[in-house]
Amino acid sequence: MRKVSKFMLAVMVLVVSLSSLVGNAFAEDQDFPRGESVNVNVMSYNIHHGEGVDSVLDLERIARIIEEGEADIVGLQEVDNHFSNRSDFQDQAKWLANRLGMFYTYAANLDYNPLNEGEPRRQYGTAILSKYPILKSKNHLLPKIGNTEQRGLSEVTINVKGNHLHVYNTHLALTSAERQIQIEETINIAGESKGPKVIMGDLNATPESNEMKLMYSNYIDAFANQNEAYTIPAENPTKRIDYIFTSNNIETNGARVIDTLASDHLPVMTTIVLDRSEPFNNGEK
Repeated sequence: MRKVSKFMLAVMVLVVSLSSLVGNAFAEDQDFPRGESVNVNVMSYNIHHGEGVDSVLDLERIARIIEEGEADIVGLQEVDNHFSNRSDFQDQAKWLANRLGMFYTYAANLDYNPLNEGEPRRQYGTAILSKYPILKSKNHLLPKIGNTEQRGLSEVTINVKGNHLHVYNTHLALTSAERQIQIEETINIAGESKGPKVIMGDLNATPESNEMKLMYSNYIDAFANQNEAYTIPAENPTKRIDYIFTSNNIETNGARVIDTLASDHLPVMTTIVLDRSEPFNNGEK
């Protein structure tokens, strides 16, 4: 009986240890208590595979911007995963998550064979970092027109102190026609989930663009009163194409653009306020 008890104790310690590891983190079929009201700092950042305006690859600079901004949840675009020598074939999402002590999920929109047999696949896409556990994730490949770059919508559910927050991160196409159908698909996908939502990313469209009308009719722009919240080019920004949108059951405050030359884009941040939510089961939407 004593041996069995010691064995069970060892198993419990192992489970607790594994659950605390940084990385792709999921909590299947768990019930969470009624949530607490909480402020969450959200950031969206196109990191240009970690290359700054000075043409220097430096992920540490990206990490410091996230750290100094005290971001709790970050949507990253243009993230390499063993992609090429431009990023030293590094798993950038994993590196940043480990450096910052955050959970993460990576979404590959381009997926190529390795240069040499036995090496990891070469991928390019988006990532979401979170100080709070990521319960589940899925990458939706978005529709495109012709032989253009594949884009995607990364969807995660995050347990923020008992509140279930749905976060969507994307990097849309370069043409208006493609962005139109991709925004329509994004609205459809996000509409399948209930509860508070954040949609963020590099949408490659300015606020007055025709394809943005659908976003504005369904979600709230955290920078609605800051039409000159320009994000590109980083040195002398003249256009606004990076966004954070929320569902109408989320209050936001303190929307800001961060001045940095660590990428060709400037990161955007806001603080969202999550109200207390009802208990939920991870299997439910």
